[in-house]
Amino acid sequence: MSESQGSEGTTQPLPVLEKEAGPEPLDQSASAADYEPPQVLDGEGGRERRFWSARRIPAAITALVLLFLAGVFLYDIASVRAERPPMAWRRELAHQLAERPLDDVWVLVGAGIAAALGLWLLVLAATPGLRRVLPMRRTHTDVRAGLHRDLAALVLRDRAMEISGVQSVRVRMSRAKADVRAVSHFRDLDDVRADLDATLADAIRGLGLSRPPSLSVRVRRLGRKG
Repeated sequence: MSESQGSEGTTQPLPVLEKEAGPEPLDQSASAADYEPPQVLDGEGGRERRFWSARRIPAAITALVLLFLAGVFLYDIASVRAERPPMAWRRELAHQLAERPLDDVWVLVGAGIAAALGLWLLVLAATPGLRRVLPMRRTHTDVRAGLHRDLAALVLRDRAMEISGVQSVRVRMSRAKADVRAVSHFRDLDDVRADLDATLADAIRGLGLSRPPSLSVRVRRLGRKG
């Protein structure tokens, strides 16, 4: 009822609580075949680009060095403009540059160091970095995901340890290859290797990587002591 009889014969409406409309509950009777997985959006023919590093430490070091050198030279120029003698180190540097020939050992060493530093900065600027982060397949256009190589190796190691006959496993993960070394203490080595190949191949597909690495499996028997 939405109305009640008052003490004086008047009717007063009772408060009514309305439930906000929300999403309809899932039909538990629906079969798993009716579920459609999200569409995978692969870029560049199914290969995602690598993640770029921010390069904060090299950028900070370069900025601090350039700031220090610019400040020192600016102070010396201002000192000369104020009719003060230039700093001794600048006079010595100008003298050495004027007196030493271009084929001098120290000139060549300094030029080599400067060229190496410049090449290092160019390599940092032109390469993505973050080699330990493996790009994953994209399922949404505005979301990019990556998986750390150590975590991927841990997943493969856990799956390999589930195989009967495997005593220990060592996994080395790179961008292009998953190197698995297993030790078996019983069962035939060929059977263990076949199970590892099938299980780890399925595990690599389950990682959802944009560039699935190739799988290399080696199984050996632990040698007897003594």
